Formats: sequence, C-alpha cells, structure tokens
Amino acid sequence: MTRLFTWVVNNLDAFIGLILALTVAILGLTSTVSQEVVNSAILLILALLAQAMLRDRLRRETNEHQVRHVLGDTRDRLTELVPQMREITGPDGALNRAREAIDSVSMVRVLNGTEVGQALAEARRHTDRWDFKGGTGTYTRAVTLPECLDHARKRNATLRFAIEIIDPTDEGVCERYARFRRSLAPDAPGERWTVDRTRKESFATVLAACWHLQRSGLLTIDVRLSPRMTTFRYDLSSSCVIVTQENPQTPALRIDRKELYYNRYNIELQSSREQSRRVPIEAAAQVKLDDEPSVEQVRRLFTALGLPLPRSFGDRDVADIVGKAIQARDPYA
Repeated sequence: MTRLFTWVVNNLDAFIGLILALTVAILGLTSTVSQEVVNSAILLILALLAQAMLRDRLRRETNEHQVRHVLGDTRDRLTELVPQMREITGPDGALNRAREAIDSVSMVRVLNGTEVGQALAEARRHTDRWDFKGGTGTYTRAVTLPECLDHARKRNATLRFAIEIIDPTDEGVCERYARFRRSLAPDAPGERWTVDRTRKESFATVLAACWHLQRSGLLTIDVRLSPRMTTFRYDLSSSCVIVTQENPQTPALRIDRKELYYNRYNIELQSSREQSRRVPIEAAAQVKLDDEPSVEQVRRLFTALGLPLPRSFGDRDVADIVGKAIQARDPYA
C-alpha cells in the first residue's frame, strides 16, 4: 500500500488526468453534463498529459546531463591515473622492480613432494650436460642417464655426463654409507643396506656408464670414485642445479643458471671431481659388452678399468651387478 501511495504522489498529474478522463467519460455517456463541459474537460486532460510529458522530458534531460557529467569526470580521472598505472605496471614500473628484487633475494627455491621429480624431469628434457655427485648413483643410472640420452637422441645433440660416487673398492667408505642408509629407514622393506650391497650399487653405476657409452656416439662420460661419502646429492644440468637427500620426503633446493650460486656449485663439483679417483673409462673399449653382459665380460671389464671385483663376489653377485646396471629401476617409483 505504501508503494502504491508513493507511486501516486510521484505521478500525481497523470493520476489526476486519468481520474478526470474516467469521470468525464462516464458523465458524457450518461448525458449528465453538456457537450461543452465534456469538450472543456478533454482540453484540460490534454493539458495535463502535455504537462506530464514535458516534466518527464525535463527529468530525462536532467538525468542525461548528470550522466554525461559523471562520465566526463570519470574520463578525466582515468586520464590522470593512466600515467601513474604505467609507472607501476610498466616494464620499468615499481611492480616489476619489486618482483625482480624478490627474485634476486630468493635465489634458492625450495621444492617439496612431487615438485622434486617434476624439476628433475624438466632439467633432463633440454640439457646437454649433467654433473652428478652423490652416494652410489642408483637413481642416476636408472633414470637420469637413460632419459638424458633419450632426449639427446631426439634432438640429435651431444651429451656430456659426469658422475662422482663413492669408491666401491674402499671398504671403509662403503661401510659408512651403508650405516648411514640404514639409519634413515631401519625398518624399510626391501634389500638391506650392507657393505656388499653398497659395493654392488657403485659397481653397477660404473658398468651402466660403460654400457651406455658403447651404445651411443653422442655420449661423453667421466666417472670419478670418491673416498668420502656425502649425505647430499647434487644434480647440475645446463639450466639449474638441484640438491636433494636420500630421504625423498626431505625438501630439495633448486638454483637456476642465472643465479650466482649455480656457478659456485659448478665450481664445487669440478673441484670435488679433481680430488677423486678417475675411472679410465676409455679402457672399456677393450671389452665388448653384449646387450646383456655376461659374468666373464663384466669381470674382464672391471679388470681393464683397474677396479677388480672383490674375490668374495661369486658369479651370482656379478649377475646381480649386471641386473642393477642394465635393468635398473627407479628406487622412488
């Protein structure tokens, strides 16, 4: 009821004209008033309608003027703001400078969970070099080396690979590494980390390097054996360096090539290799390795490399090394 009353007040002239028209029409039909009165009433109604139309037009023109004024004022304000926005968001703007400042401060990016595997896969995709330093190189021979070679073949490009692992002929470092691995997951299922397993894993990485080298003219590989163990693994590609640990749940670090510490890690890995024993990988050409190397071939290979297998290793142990090298599986899959 309130809304109806408000509408009537806002449109009083039109409402009066409507009532007057109805009244005159009824009186005219019943011949209660003369024709002159009816004609006069019609003129009055037309006058009311004309007044309503004029008022509506005036109100509309007033609104249009107000809208034009608001639009003009808005345009002027936007014109003033555009240069300021360009100063903020432009190529040399404050926002871009702030982003660059943040990026320069956070030179190291922390990777968690699946981000680690994704970062390593991305680094393998387009690299022409890979430097690894770590324990026995299990993941390197199972995933990194084969995939880097596969991508290099697709690009018809060369690949330079460098590996530094613990020395399988050094029983002391193998014992320390096995003890370290057992301390990480003492109740983990699968093969237990012992001195013999550690030796086999390192020998398998050397065998895998020789096996791939004989099958790819695109590959240049350098293998070094260290008397010191490290609890970190370093994977340096042409785009970044990624530092991980044996525990896959531990966050990893990624440093892109454009950052200062990429070059520092590059120098560190080179210095570490120079202090380690070089495997004369070129001597591997003396022993032709089959697609599935035989026990005799493997024994002759390691003798040629100056890495004779322990006398305690029987044929079954050598076959185990072959399986780890040629049929290596991703330890984190």
